[in-house]
Amino acid sequence: MYVAVKGGERAILNSYQMLDTYRRGDTSVPELTLAQIREQMPLAVARVMAEGSLYDPHLAALAIKQAAGDQIEAIFLLRAYRTTLARFGYTQALDTGRMKLQRRISSTFKDVPGGQVLGPTYDYTQRLLDFTLEAGRDPAPLTPSPEPLASNMPRVTGLLEAESLVEADTIPAGDPAPPDLTREPLTFPAERPARLQNLARADEGFLLAMGYSTQRGYGNSHPFAAEIRYGSTEVEMFIEELGFAVTIGEVELTECQMVSQFAGNADEAPRLTRGYGLVFGYNERKAMSMALADRAMRAEELGEAADNPANDIEFMLYHSDNVEASGFVQHLKLPHYVDFQANLELLRRLRAEQEAQTAPATASPDAPQPSPSQEESLA
Repeated sequence: MYVAVKGGERAILNSYQMLDTYRRGDTSVPELTLAQIREQMPLAVARVMAEGSLYDPHLAALAIKQAAGDQIEAIFLLRAYRTTLARFGYTQALDTGRMKLQRRISSTFKDVPGGQVLGPTYDYTQRLLDFTLEAGRDPAPLTPSPEPLASNMPRVTGLLEAESLVEADTIPAGDPAPPDLTREPLTFPAERPARLQNLARADEGFLLAMGYSTQRGYGNSHPFAAEIRYGSTEVEMFIEELGFAVTIGEVELTECQMVSQFAGNADEAPRLTRGYGLVFGYNERKAMSMALADRAMRAEELGEAADNPANDIEFMLYHSDNVEASGFVQHLKLPHYVDFQANLELLRRLRAEQEAQTAPATASPDAPQPSPSQEESLA
């Protein structure tokens, strides 16, 4: 904790006002509303909710506006607000198999039960600036599909499970409840539930870079996107007074199932192994990166070499949180006068000692020597 230097309070208060002015910008331009941010910047809102670990599009939009578009600052604001909220209990495990889909694709099978559902995606755009947006054009209305999507879309990995070609996705008997990293500190060894929870709110850019590293040779697997799905899922909570679970709302989610080849060993036959990603909102890049990171951190568990950065569980989990990383980096801007002066004093002393030791050795051998009479007088 840092205390402002004497006389700094007025400057700090002025800084607040300047920041507010900077955020607002030209007052002749209409101010952004939260509804505009929420409805027209859904991908930014989704990331802030995911990494802020709080599903509330309205509050995420408020955080983005307050942070002037700085997503990491907005994530910090939302996460800080989250700590003030009361905890009523835990919901049931989400059944993403019953997701109301807006998008569902697989890169492993061309024809899958239920079909490929492209939905809204930038995948097929040409990445050219669309100057028609300057005129504020609205999109053309879509014609509803004559064939609505099935309410229970089968999982692509189920096709592989039927032939025992992929590891089972079952909950073992006596499986303990996962830890709550928002209430308990991260400890090691960290089991997969804790790792997934950490990755779910980890920095997207960090996970993207580490996932990319596993594809460039700093990993032990060749991944395939078995299935990526985006849509909304009901959230249920078990009410003890009622004796059954009730639906309390819906959340939008993006889920990714990656599969990678596993050569097998003396105890296990060759098969595909899984990497899993699940995030709030629509964010395929984060879900895919999370799945790649999850699989990379399972290397030792699967008997593979774990000598790459993405295989190092402690490295991955300790450095993936952008709120902690941002705080530790940006604290360097705060007063360090005492520490720095101590370093300067040490540096001056070390230089003085070095100069004292090297001074006789640097005397010139051609320098004139004193005469005997001079030596006697010196003596």
